Amino acid sequence: MTHAIDSITAEVVSRHLLSISEEMAATLIRTAFSPNIKERADCSTAVFDRHGRVIAQAQRVPIHLGSMIGAISAITARFKPDEIRPGDMFVANDPYSGGGSHLPDINIIAPVFWRGEIVAYVANIAHHADVGGMVAGSEAAVCRSIFQEGLRIPPVRIKTGDKINRDVMDIILLNSRTPDERSGDLQAQFAANVTGIRSVRALFDRYGETTEPAIEAYLTFTRRRFEAAIGRIKPGTYHVEDFLDGDVEGETARIALALTVEKNRLVLDFTGTAPQLSWARNIPNQALIATIYTVAKSLLDPDVPANAGYFGTMKIIAPEGSLVQPAAPAPVGCRSISCGVLGDAIAIALSQAMPERALTGSGPHHLAVFAGPEADGAGYFVNYETIAGGMGARPYRDGIDGVRVHASGAANLPVEALEHAYPLRIERYALRDCSGGAGQYRGGAGVVRDYRSLVDGITASLSSERQHVPAPGLEGGESGELGCFILNPGTPEERQMSSAEAAVPMPRGTVLSIRTPGGGGYGNAGARDPQSVATDRREGRVSYDSIAPAQKGDAA
Repeated sequence: MTHAIDSITAEVVSRHLLSISEEMAATLIRTAFSPNIKERADCSTAVFDRHGRVIAQAQRVPIHLGSMIGAISAITARFKPDEIRPGDMFVANDPYSGGGSHLPDINIIAPVFWRGEIVAYVANIAHHADVGGMVAGSEAAVCRSIFQEGLRIPPVRIKTGDKINRDVMDIILLNSRTPDERSGDLQAQFAANVTGIRSVRALFDRYGETTEPAIEAYLTFTRRRFEAAIGRIKPGTYHVEDFLDGDVEGETARIALALTVEKNRLVLDFTGTAPQLSWARNIPNQALIATIYTVAKSLLDPDVPANAGYFGTMKIIAPEGSLVQPAAPAPVGCRSISCGVLGDAIAIALSQAMPERALTGSGPHHLAVFAGPEADGAGYFVNYETIAGGMGARPYRDGIDGVRVHASGAANLPVEALEHAYPLRIERYALRDCSGGAGQYRGGAGVVRDYRSLVDGITASLSSERQHVPAPGLEGGESGELGCFILNPGTPEERQMSSAEAAVPMPRGTVLSIRTPGGGGYGNAGARDPQSVATDRREGRVSYDSIAPAQKGDAA
């Protein structure tokens, strides 16, 4: 039977689905055990149709979308519909067999049954602070194989008919340095899916057989709207390159992109990109597609619905064995930081096609994982943190200070929460002076965050990008400042560290200063508004020392 769907019904159903995904996210965050999820909200939730197409995603961490898409595809490929029962839930995290993008991100997927059939799936993903591996936190650029990065989970049942599969749960907990946190966070993920199942069933009860045609109509609307957005930009092929850190400190690895704008389609060809790296900076397929979908949406039509309707308007060509399509067992733990640079390449290529909405290069976040004995000596802690960089400038506004860029999205860990939970003290947390690139519109500033260890036995593992190749400016704008890690700044023991190090000892009293990179500027700084120049100088935003006096434009 064919159902005629009016636009109002399609809109109401789609908004209901979006509210379900947000309700799931609220459940997950409020019931989680670890600060990484409860305070930083390093998690995402989504609703998928019976075919595994995303139809609603909560506004959390865009890079997680690729993992949930991949996990559902892996589950439906492995299990036939008649093998799945109400109450079942599935777990997966492996990039090469479970649709994941790195191992700390654990996907929990559940089918939604209505009238005896699967009509949808609900899914959530949470970044677990430790899932084993050679480095506490299970994420470090120095890993040379995915086997060093932690526990690999293919798509398997973790709940059968509402009953937890204790065998699978025990394997996960035994492989973590912080099993109590893992147990609490997994229970929160189960609760989020239960919330989603109940609400999706209620939606189908209300709209009956009209529900799925309404969803299909909304996906079609999304595709047509995005095709129209592509049709408004200049056709042609645009070339850009950017660079990740290589396998040796100071060396670089090229990301090459040829973006072709056709009538109603984008073709992104990464031919010429460097081979996969031996260090964990590689970008697996699910992270690649999530970054592309996110950056294209944000620049072409930020208000287009975040569903699978527009995904088919993009064709992706990524050579097998390259750093944007690595083959097992290549390590991929730090793919999120690498995706900050990948996002810049995509954004700058699109900027050539629509210069009026250009975006310069941005400073990706830096990663620090602190681990060691708790203050009372009774347990072990792992504190996973990502410290934001600065976003690039636009042709009409300054870049945004201290923000995660492109596909990244988790919050900072508040100082009060950190110091309450861990034997660490934050001695400085501020925007980084003069880190944004100068220009008619300046780049966003990075961040300075200084940690002091309060007990012996703490180690820090560090990963980053843009410590050797800065975020580029456009149209005469200057590049952003490079990021850096500095141990014991301002003392005789001061040492600038490498862009990636593992298990750095931090005896009691040691200070680690993390200084994240800034975004690139747009346009010549000599054309900057004089009042803005004066404000920049007063606030220490940008140094104008390199600009000829006649160009400074200072009203004083």
